[in-house]
Amino acid sequence: MLGSGGRRLLTTVLPVQRWPFQPSRDMRLVQFQAPHLTGPHLGLESGNGGGVINLNAFEPTLPRTMVEFLEQGEATLSVVKRALATHLPVLPRAEVTLLAPVTRPDKVVCVGMNYADHCREQNVPVPKEPIIFSKFASAIVGPYDDIILPPESQEVDWEVELAVVIGKRGKRIKAADAMAHVAGFTVAHDVSARDWQVKRNGKQWLLGKTFDTFCPLGPALVTKDSVADPHNLKICCRVNGEVMQSSNTNQMVFKTEELIAWVSRFVTLYPGDIILTGTPPGVGMFRKPPVFLKKGDEVQCEIEDLGVIVNKVV
Repeated sequence: MLGSGGRRLLTTVLPVQRWPFQPSRDMRLVQFQAPHLTGPHLGLESGNGGGVINLNAFEPTLPRTMVEFLEQGEATLSVVKRALATHLPVLPRAEVTLLAPVTRPDKVVCVGMNYADHCREQNVPVPKEPIIFSKFASAIVGPYDDIILPPESQEVDWEVELAVVIGKRGKRIKAADAMAHVAGFTVAHDVSARDWQVKRNGKQWLLGKTFDTFCPLGPALVTKDSVADPHNLKICCRVNGEVMQSSNTNQMVFKTEELIAWVSRFVTLYPGDIILTGTPPGVGMFRKPPVFLKKGDEVQCEIEDLGVIVNKVV
């Protein structure tokens, strides 16, 4: 959904960030649009929340979508490394519209009940094997796009998640080799219609998870070498400024390597594929009484070192 009507970053996002995000030279890849450019472009975010370097202007032969970029492997990454070492013009953040860092992947794989503290919240045992489901790629929207409440559901809920982006094709990948297949990480919001997830459709999760706009992603694909430890990051969700979820990715039951090894037993993973790794406690359905999203709400999903996505509910 490249033309998903993304909004420009709201400057009101900045004061609500509670963790110290420091400017860096980390590799933060984005897809973006700008009024003076035709179609989507690949960019490099100059620090978390900073302006954007137009990679396609630096190297016109680069692909303009993240999936094509990842398919070309090390050759394209070397171009980005050159760009990082060069003093290039930066487009001010107010002049660009960030899209989801990955659009139209081959698959969006999701993991259920993958946080130990989330299992305790439900009073259920920790799974012995990963619980896998999926979203359709058409659910993906950008980091500041609207979440559209479907008229079919009255129980739309929030779930902040760490998303893994695959960078190298593989099948039956060993856990010890799994990180070689990872391009990087981003923030995901696994929006969920609980009535359709647990009461309708034969209790199959798919329909409740894959309404249009139910997978905001972003703001950037942060490459794996820029993340010291993806399994020790603060993770938080706020609704209208109130903290609803606050945990750490060290609570994940199955880590990235185990998930890639497990999923690739069943399906081939392709560059651009996205794995949503589960959510911590604090979702609306397990509150007493349950709380669900309504028109006018604003949801902020934030992960340490990766950034924050902000989505209005309409």
